[in-house]
Amino acid sequence: MSFEREYQAALALVEGGLRNSFLERMDGPFRELPEAMRYSLLAGGKRVRPVLTLKFCEALCGDMEPALDYACGVEMLHTYSLIHDDLPCMDNDGLRRGKPTCHVKYGEWLALLAGDALQAAAFERLAASRRTDPAANGRACAILAGAAGCGGMCAGQYLDIKWEGRKLGADELDQIDGWKTGALLEAACLLGLTASPAEPAPDQWAAAERYARHLGAAFQIRDDMLDVESTTEELGKPVGSDAENGKNTYAACYGLDKCRELVAELTEQAKQSVRGAFERPDFLCALADSLAKRIN
Repeated sequence: MSFEREYQAALALVEGGLRNSFLERMDGPFRELPEAMRYSLLAGGKRVRPVLTLKFCEALCGDMEPALDYACGVEMLHTYSLIHDDLPCMDNDGLRRGKPTCHVKYGEWLALLAGDALQAAAFERLAASRRTDPAANGRACAILAGAAGCGGMCAGQYLDIKWEGRKLGADELDQIDGWKTGALLEAACLLGLTASPAEPAPDQWAAAERYARHLGAAFQIRDDMLDVESTTEELGKPVGSDAENGKNTYAACYGLDKCRELVAELTEQAKQSVRGAFERPDFLCALADSLAKRIN
């Protein structure tokens, strides 16, 4: 099966798992809250993180299905982070995936609550999964919590805002983005291994961590490049906002030519991490190549 067909199969599984989320809450007096949650959750996107969860599970055991609830949970948590990231007190963005951001459509207070509720729903989805055993669900919750909290995304977002207006070096950018972007990508990969009924060997766990670290760095550098060289129509969100808001980015630090070199190097390192560690690394390698060349 081609990479594109494999990706679409994984994507269809994720979309099917998310489609009915929170429908049981839509008849209550607070129905606008699940409506706002679904608005952002079902807004589309590449679903890179849940696809990674599914495909790392498949790389280990040959099946994506055991990881579906974990994949849905990681996408819920990612969506919560996007809602909060777009708020006026954070990046104050008005467009996400080509649509008005949650706070633009529903108001700031409801967007805040929608993000809070999605974060809670992510852990509920993991903890209640019947595709995996309770011990695995507990480990999965711990992995996701570690990526989301003050040792992960929140720490990265804190530094990103705290250090605005201050010229940063590459090491400081790596620190921010390793937490803000890389932590959840790493969790997505490790959740796939955790969901697998086949136990990962220590070297496979370490390979997934290395893959995620290199992939996350390449992903963020490419993201910074797109804010300079893409268009709002292609990207689905405003371009040039990093420079306008005084954000420190790899594009500003290195320039676009050096960024291209770094993306290529990190992508190759990600691919080397999984070759030899898994019997079926081809999709993971092709995904790394695809993300390095993405235009949105």
